[in-house]
Amino acid sequence: MSPPTTKKRGNPKTVKKSESSVGDSTGKPARARRKRVAVRKKSAPEEAGNSVAEKALSLPSAQAEEPLASTPVAGVEDKSEGDLQAIEELRELYQGMRQEMGKVIIGQSEVIERLLICILSRGHSLLMGVPGLAKTTIINTLSQIMSLKFSRIQFTPDLMPSDITGTDILQETDRPGRREFVFIKGPIFGNIILADEINRTPPKTQSALLEAMQEHRVTASGKVFDLPSPFFVLATQNPIEQEGTYSLPEAQLDRFMFFIHVDYPSAAEELRIAKETTGGEAARLKHIVTGEQVLKFQEVIERVPVPDHIYETALQWVRATRPQSDDPPDYVKEWVTWGAGPRAYQYLIRGAKARAVLYGSYLVRLEDLVAVAEPVLSHRILTNFHAQAEGVTSRTIIEKLVENAVQ
Repeated sequence: MSPPTTKKRGNPKTVKKSESSVGDSTGKPARARRKRVAVRKKSAPEEAGNSVAEKALSLPSAQAEEPLASTPVAGVEDKSEGDLQAIEELRELYQGMRQEMGKVIIGQSEVIERLLICILSRGHSLLMGVPGLAKTTIINTLSQIMSLKFSRIQFTPDLMPSDITGTDILQETDRPGRREFVFIKGPIFGNIILADEINRTPPKTQSALLEAMQEHRVTASGKVFDLPSPFFVLATQNPIEQEGTYSLPEAQLDRFMFFIHVDYPSAAEELRIAKETTGGEAARLKHIVTGEQVLKFQEVIERVPVPDHIYETALQWVRATRPQSDDPPDYVKEWVTWGAGPRAYQYLIRGAKARAVLYGSYLVRLEDLVAVAEPVLSHRILTNFHAQAEGVTSRTIIEKLVENAVQ
């Protein structure tokens, strides 16, 4: 048997000396360079662990530990920290807005919350309720505390589209004997537009809102005029008196993100209304938030992460409302004529993001999706005669969808 071979080892002192004498391109020793790289490898995961947004997005650990990617990761962290600060600021402002509106509005907390969600999601709302439930007062108060330009349009049967968008007027110019047409902007050029009793005007005038609501612009006399930002249309409708009214077409109903039902106040709230509103002067409201802040919060809400199962649940709800889909529920086949379209899917996600932020969450939860399901889907589900005969409404169908998802 041959003796085992032994490897020759160099002089330890010589090796140590050779390592210390080798440097990088900057002239610094390799030992110092390795020490700096080790520190960078250690600090990157710690910084990634401090970012709540990166936890929600579940970034791979290899990305965070890559030393050469330190600059992009730092930029993401700065942006995430800015978003977290904006979310905390919005949550505090939301509480302040609720308290300020409580000086004028008693009760209707759910209506106020849904209006704020709709505004932060860049949407429009349609409020349905009997007269005397403070629908107009809620919208007017909301515009005051947000320090936005408020315009009210009272819809009547003789209202013309030019009464909303504006019209050309012949005026004198600086040159003698010469006149020209000048466009005078209508009440649509505001930030918050109250379309009061929108179903009392003919479809010709109702359609004047379509372009403004969808594209945030107005076309008059062949010219295009951009509307100010932010821009919201908050319309009201009376469900009782139907004489002399014109039902909104489905195309315009679909432009509204939320269909908000305004119900009667409770007994305790109605007692407070009688005590606090029948004597003394009206409370003076403070400006809580500006238009620039609203635009900033809208951008932050768009970056809120959404888990995959929330996307899948919202998609299942929307597709389940269509009796022509692949496998709709039996009650949908029996009671529904037409279901919700893709715009409902978009509004479900946007509304869930806004609600999550208002409640201080950095991630969309199932409870946020459940909370916005009814105002998003109720006016997008058209029931048939069998449902109406059995007293089944679109809200009944939505409750069944939500119950199946929760279980």
